[in-house]
Amino acid sequence: MLQTTLDDLLTQVRLRLEEDDLSGAVAVLESLRSADQADLFTELEEEEQAALLPQLTPDNAADLLEELDDEDAARLVDGLPPANLARIVEEMEPDEAADLLAELEEDQLAAVLSELEDPDEVRPLLLHPEDSAGGLMTSHLALRRRMTAAEALAAIRQLEPDSEEIPVFFVVDQYGKLCGELSLRQLVMADPNTLLRDVMNPDVISVPVGVDQEEAARLVARYDLAALPVVDDEDRLVGVITVDDVLDVLAEEATEDIQRLGGAQPLDQAYFNVSMPLIVRKRIGWLLFLFVADTLTGTVLRAYEDELATAVALSFFIPLIIGTGGNTGSQTVTTIVRALALGEVRLRDVFHVIWRESAVGLMLGILLGAVGFVRALTWHTGLEIALVVSLTLLAVVIWSNLIAAVVPILAERFRIDPSVVSAPLITSIVDATGLLIYFSLAKLLLGI
Repeated sequence: MLQTTLDDLLTQVRLRLEEDDLSGAVAVLESLRSADQADLFTELEEEEQAALLPQLTPDNAADLLEELDDEDAARLVDGLPPANLARIVEEMEPDEAADLLAELEEDQLAAVLSELEDPDEVRPLLLHPEDSAGGLMTSHLALRRRMTAAEALAAIRQLEPDSEEIPVFFVVDQYGKLCGELSLRQLVMADPNTLLRDVMNPDVISVPVGVDQEEAARLVARYDLAALPVVDDEDRLVGVITVDDVLDVLAEEATEDIQRLGGAQPLDQAYFNVSMPLIVRKRIGWLLFLFVADTLTGTVLRAYEDELATAVALSFFIPLIIGTGGNTGSQTVTTIVRALALGEVRLRDVFHVIWRESAVGLMLGILLGAVGFVRALTWHTGLEIALVVSLTLLAVVIWSNLIAAVVPILAERFRIDPSVVSAPLITSIVDATGLLIYFSLAKLLLGI
């Protein structure tokens, strides 16, 4: 229903643009919430976007840019005069403004900063890598522990009306070091003359400014935090990470992991905003690597060419063997990679994981081996070949489980993204080794 409405509104915007009715197109756009504005805006051609953006009020333009990807937003504002862009930036949340400014060329960035009324609100946020806690944080009012509740409330009232809403305030000492937190409710309920040090909670979870943004997001999710303070090397409060930023990070990281699990490099933009040549470049590397890895399967088949000629029925079960091994490995590697991402599995757990997946593989292998035995008999291949197929399925499932469980953990140990060790790679490894197990058992049991 919502998509139908947006499609209708998109048609209206385009009709007004064709009639050079910019004010009418802007009126349609501004009637929407900022998230819906962004969806509609991205459907327009670049020329249409460039014509509409300068017509928006600075606060509406700021809301729109905050909803867009940083690269798209930077491309959109590229042609704006620095003074106009500065007025929009001043309406944005400091962390969102820093993300946008970080995408600009150095001369354009300097020009915009020179036009800002308070560049120091944004400038410190530009010093940190985009994927760190420092790049994710926003500036925030710090309360002094020697303040009274009344003085703290008076300071809060001085905030801009459109400042980012944070339900928790953090308390610092005379050196700016983080020493506590308290909620707005605690402030309101406290006696006006009570010192903050007497009502604050001194047990505060914080992160260093250089920690990876995914780790910061994981802390917020794990401890159900309303906001996460960011501190420097001397434990001084430098900013705060809010829940809305955490949601963006979790969605971004999950998207990257899912794309890598499919055997492709992650896309940095929305699907329809990425050119087809770029998609090809993102995919071709892994495809070539997996192509070479898959030739190992052919090498194994050639090595056992004589055995296949002697017992042709063995070839009937090759797709079954490699398919079962690959499917088992895909299930396991997906589970382990996700557990690593959530911090449920660590390097020290490797032997526990090996034991657990060996037991799971044994149970699965017995079940699948029994089914394979019956299936082979129904094809009238003989008891011996049915036994080979059954034992191979048991061995391949256990082996596949072990490989798919251990490799991601080792990748994490050597600081390789475990999701890069994707299901297609595990499948390629298991295909070749599974055939080795199959033909080895066939030679042993059939005497060929």
